[in-house]
Amino acid sequence: MVFFMDTEHLLSERFKRLRPHLGENQVRLLAAAEASVLGRGGVTTVSRATGLSRTTVTAGCTELAGAPLQVPGEQRSARRQRRTGGGRKALTAKHPRLKDDLETLVEPVTRGDPESPLRWTCKSTRVLARELGSMGYRVSHVTVAALLEELEYSLQANRKTREGTSHPDRDAQFSHISETVRQFQCKGQPVISVDTKKKELIGNFKNGGREWRPQGCPEQVRVHDFMIPALGKATPYGVYDLARNEGWVNVGTDHDTAAFAVESIRRWWSAMGCEAYPRARHLLVTADSGGSNGARIRLWKTELQRLADETGLAISVCHFPPGTSKWNKIEHRMFAHISMNWRGKPLVSHEVLLQLIAATTTTRGLKVRCALDTNTYPKGVKVPPALLKEVRLTLRRFHGDWNYTIRPNRGPK
Repeated sequence: MVFFMDTEHLLSERFKRLRPHLGENQVRLLAAAEASVLGRGGVTTVSRATGLSRTTVTAGCTELAGAPLQVPGEQRSARRQRRTGGGRKALTAKHPRLKDDLETLVEPVTRGDPESPLRWTCKSTRVLARELGSMGYRVSHVTVAALLEELEYSLQANRKTREGTSHPDRDAQFSHISETVRQFQCKGQPVISVDTKKKELIGNFKNGGREWRPQGCPEQVRVHDFMIPALGKATPYGVYDLARNEGWVNVGTDHDTAAFAVESIRRWWSAMGCEAYPRARHLLVTADSGGSNGARIRLWKTELQRLADETGLAISVCHFPPGTSKWNKIEHRMFAHISMNWRGKPLVSHEVLLQLIAATTTTRGLKVRCALDTNTYPKGVKVPPALLKEVRLTLRRFHGDWNYTIRPNRGPK
């Protein structure tokens, strides 16, 4: 039976067995030989596997190349060995509290020192070394890095895992949405996921990501992201058809309001929906609880009533619980692919933005259509209670604030 072991582990095992039988010079030369055989990166690999410092391995490489190291008064030879325990002592042996003091600087709160001078400071190895120096230690940033590795620390970024307060009916609402979607699709009725994508500055601004270009010739963009008044911003509102894997993006140039959100759904129905579902009588919309399509926005409901009257469709809405917008299908089935398609490309005009959106495809057959919406959508529109009473609103038994249906007052126009 053959066991596969990586290079670093093999080196470590080999040195464990040979080291007790070799002198100091021989250990150094053996490490140098291994590093030379490995080639680029060999010194680092051998250093990690054997515990020898990079300086020691590099010195061995110099000796191995035929330039023996010189010691004042005599030439170092293989017969001359340093006695056991000789050489410079480790800092941790000289200063037993060094690791504890270092850990107090890195994690002041968990180590019981909330008054640490580095509580609110970027903790680079050089900053840590300087702070340890003020505490009486003579230590370099390289040694600090080695000590942090011994303490099992590593460079880590923030990880998004905490979602804040979770609504007690969160899972039940997810189940309700899933079951409602299944029922609509079984009956051949349209189901869409809607949301507003992040607003984008129009102009020669930096866009995150990278793309292939001639070496040394990156796209030249503006240094500062100050809006160009003549171009303004673009507000893409998306409508994603869950069953057909098709999307519509209404690119607005004004405010992101409930009227704009419903107009985007209206345009999707006129351009794509009515053709794909000629016999549709009912439409299901899954949306976030906040934003322009929020569950508490009166204008959202009155505009949906207008849309229901125009199309003759009964419009059901299921809102995702607060703080769970990332589970909305449109986020990872359409918006994510649009962002990947225009990565590294400045959105210099509305035409460029529309072309990049329309060119978005996936191996699973995603198709996206889009259009520019130059209408104005004023903010702060008030909906009087009398107008809200005209909405034919039916609340579901389960969380009527999240799940409701708006029925048309008459047939389609």
